[in-house]
This record gives sequence, C-alpha cells and structure tokens, in this order.
Amino acid sequence: MKVSLFYLPSIGSRTEMERGMAALRGDLYDRMLAELGEQARLADELLYDSISFTEHHFHVEGFELSNNPILLDLFVGMQTKRLRVGQLGIVLPAQNPIRVAEDIAMLDHMTGGRANAGFARGYQRRWVDVMAQQTHGVRGVQPHEHDAIDAANRDAFEECFQIIKAAWSQDLLQYQGRFWRIPPGETPWDIEYTNRFGGGVVDGVVRQVGVVPKPVQRPHPPIFQPFASSERSIRWCASEGVTAILPPLHPASEEHLFRVYAEVSGKAPGDGIGVLRDVVVAETDEEAMALWADSGLYCGAAWFEPFGFAKGLAHPETGEPPDLLREGLALVGSVDSVTHQLERLLARLPARWLFAWTYNGLIPHPKLMRSIELFATRVLPRVADAGFSAESAS
Repeated sequence: MKVSLFYLPSIGSRTEMERGMAALRGDLYDRMLAELGEQARLADELLYDSISFTEHHFHVEGFELSNNPILLDLFVGMQTKRLRVGQLGIVLPAQNPIRVAEDIAMLDHMTGGRANAGFARGYQRRWVDVMAQQTHGVRGVQPHEHDAIDAANRDAFEECFQIIKAAWSQDLLQYQGRFWRIPPGETPWDIEYTNRFGGGVVDGVVRQVGVVPKPVQRPHPPIFQPFASSERSIRWCASEGVTAILPPLHPASEEHLFRVYAEVSGKAPGDGIGVLRDVVVAETDEEAMALWADSGLYCGAAWFEPFGFAKGLAHPETGEPPDLLREGLALVGSVDSVTHQLERLLARLPARWLFAWTYNGLIPHPKLMRSIELFATRVLPRVADAGFSAESAS
C-alpha cells in the first residue's frame, strides 16, 4: 500500500481562524509555508510516497489556502529528494487545459520526474463560477448533484482531460470539441523558420500546435481523480486508467465502488483506486481525539458538511451512519488504536492507496510532525497488508 499526505492546506489554528479573515495575514501564510516545508522533508525521509494539494480560491476564512497546487508542488519538490508531488486536484472546468499540460510537464522536469497529476470537477460555486466563466461558461456542482448543470461541468472536465493527454502524447495537436478548437480557425503563420525547423503549418496557416515541453514520464505522469463518489465517476476513471480516490463513504458504498472499478478496469480488486482518511496519531487516544476535535471534526462540520459531503456516509438504503473509527473511516488515536483501525479497514477493503488528510495549522506543527512520524514508523510496519517495512521507514 502506498501512503500519501494530502493537504488542504489551512493557514492558522482554530483560534487564529476564528478571529476572522485569517488568510489576509501574510505572517500566517509565511508560517504555513515554513511548517509545510519541514513536514514535507520529514515525509521524504520517512518514505511516504507523495504529497498533494487541492485547488481553491478566495478562501479568506483560512481553510484550503491552495490557489496554485502546482506552485506548492514545486515549493516542496525543491526541498525533497524522492517524494512525489501532485494535485488533488486541479479543477479542469476552470482552467485552460494547454496551460495545465505545460505546467505539469514543467513540474515533472523540475522535480526529476516526480510529478503526479490530479484533476477534479469543482464544487465550490463561489470560486468556480468566477474562474470558469470565460473558459467554459459552466459553474461548480455540489456532491450528489445530477442535472444539466452537472452534465455541462462533466463535459468540460472530460474535454479538458482529453486535450491534456493529447498534448502530452502527441508531437503536434489538433482538436475540435464543444469548448475548445485547437487551432481556433484560419490563423496565419508565415514564418520561414517554422517552415524549415518547426511543424503544424500548411500553406501559411496554422493547422496544429506543438505543446512543449513533454513530461519526463512517458506517456504522462500518473493521473488521479479526487474525490470520486458516484458510480459514473468510478466507471469513467476505470475506463481511462485514472486512479480514483474515494472520500470517506459508508462501507457498503465503498465496497460497491471498489467492485465496480475492478469490473470495468479488469484489474485486481483495489488496483487503481484509493481512499482518503483523516490520520491523527498521538501518544494517547485522548490526545489524538482532542487534536482531531480541533482539526478534522471542526473542519468537517464548519466547512464540508454544508456542501453535502456527509450524505456519502449514510447507508445507501437505510440512511444509517457508520462508526467512523470502528470501520476505519478515520484513523485517529494512539499507535495501538490506529493500527487496529487500519487493520480493520484493510480486512474489508483491498486498498492499495491511502491518502492521509494532514491538517496543518489546525494541528500544532510539533504535534503534526509527531503524527506523521508515528504513522510511518510505528503504525504502518505493524500492518502486514500495508506492505510498509519498519526498516525502510526508520
């Protein structure tokens, strides 16, 4: 099992954020970067697989201050040696796909082939509606929303995805779709140097464009989609060879989606699909629960439940909620407790990827460093199915 760190990231503690407009404070942002760099260097030493950042904009409240995950990737990549860096994910309906292809390819070169690529559809309307207006004219969609707006957002996402993959794999690109035409029309280009040493121009008219550089990893970096929770999304990921990452869902829903991915992809159960989990490890259960109360539980209730994420935790037929800790839907507690939680999770679900939700800022930096260390050196080596040796993490 591969284990990655997932960051929102947040800019301050609960107390600092509740003073209001925390993200306007440059001192908090600078502190966040310094602590993030130290946490990434520790994760690199402890052999975590990768680190990933979300994309969100306008978050003056202080949650998810991650408007450019690729820049954060580069920030971390320049301070680490082997840790892979990625995005969970870039919201494609709000982006120019050629820019995305170029930026991730540059990141791949600058980190020596350590880039991952993660693409999402976008659900927070405050920023998606603003950022997507000129690019695709679509808006954000809530989890579990299935209507014409959802269909338009999905179309924009899938078209951008196809353009990005083509830009990485084809020397010269031409594309005609609903949202993008590449080239856009009869663009003149009468440059002799292009005629002799370039390509894509026929009779003085641009017919194709060459998106450069190409990634180091061929045909492209590994691709992920966070946080897929519908059967349609899982089927799409499985058919496209995209690693789907499930948010915490009711065990019945998780197990069903794992089966769907395996059926569509033809891969072994668990291959190509991962899970997101809160991970808070401390010296005692009481300390871990207190840290979780001011991080994962606080953030979930204040910031994610209003968007409808809690609906996925209900049983699909009865509506009953699960026991988060007993079912391994959160990994919170002492080393012994988290070990047992992870063992129960792996006993019911063949998870190959675990994305550890890392609540920087909301968990004090020294406590978070200790949690990252304990999970790698004390929990994972004890869980046989995790495939993580104590020697390699020490």
